Amino acid sequence: MDTKKILSMVDHTLLLQTSTWEEIRALCDDAIHYGTASVCIPPCFVQQAKEYVGNQMKICTVIGFPNGNHTTATKVFETIDAVNNGADEIDMVINVGMLKAKDYDYILNEIREIKDACGDKILKVIIETCLLTDEEKIKMCEIVTESGADFIKTSTGKQQPAATPEAAYVMCEAIKEYYQKTNNKIGFKPAGGINCVNDALIYYTIVKEVLGEEWLNNELFRLGTSRLANLLLSEIKGEEMKFF
Repeated sequence: MDTKKILSMVDHTLLLQTSTWEEIRALCDDAIHYGTASVCIPPCFVQQAKEYVGNQMKICTVIGFPNGNHTTATKVFETIDAVNNGADEIDMVINVGMLKAKDYDYILNEIREIKDACGDKILKVIIETCLLTDEEKIKMCEIVTESGADFIKTSTGKQQPAATPEAAYVMCEAIKEYYQKTNNKIGFKPAGGINCVNDALIYYTIVKEVLGEEWLNNELFRLGTSRLANLLLSEIKGEEMKFF
């Protein structure tokens, strides 16, 4: 897998509290130049970024971020606002407490409401794997498959450890199982803690071996990272680059 292939699957991410428009603009410039899948940025920059990039790059933003315990109505409002401002993709955080309480209908209905608010935009569902048991990860793969959302995502990157190969393997096996049962195909996005090319290769290999070649494109496989993109872009440009 070459550098361009990796970059085409990256959601180039900058979600720091200290993020400025100058940093977001630089993120967009390099994402366009090097062909990442999207830029993932705070909601307050979505409209400005969309006006800046036009149709050259997909704009992704986060909803219910990072804790996920906003009301559903708040998350729906955030989603509508983001889409109206030009967001192409939405990464939402589930209410982990409701999952722990086994209120699966709450989780399912919330995702469906947010997907309705997205319209034809991509919805990725963040489940914060480091807080979950394997059984809860598997259950979330079932719920996301049923919900109509487009991707399941491991982590916000704000809790540690974020993405891990162990969690990825469990989730990919569950995605495969529910695809075979329902014929509903969802994408997989590991995020957080992807710091080098080798990390990316590990997740790429897991997806390839468990889900197959048909998942190896940016419509079904994404990597949520700022560090990896920084490293790859630094290699290309021959100078250190940082967006976090």
